[in-house]
Amino acid sequence: MDTPTRLRLGNRLRVARAERDVSQTDLARLVGVSRQTISSIETGQYGPSALLALRLAAALGVPVAELFWIEGETR
Repeated sequence: MDTPTRLRLGNRLRVARAERDVSQTDLARLVGVSRQTISSIETGQYGPSALLALRLAAALGVPVAELFWIEGETR
């Protein structure tokens, strides 16, 4: 019997943010969340809603799929 694997959302938000020299605080202000929310997303403790993922991607000027993916799946 196959055991279902636990899906996990991977992200490169911290890298994309650093590449653009944007602080957590600045990004949080741009998308309307707290700095703590940005930190929690970057560390994998919180998975953003689809709307927030879209807003983050737009704020950083990248496709959503460049920021977020399901771990274990081919990007």
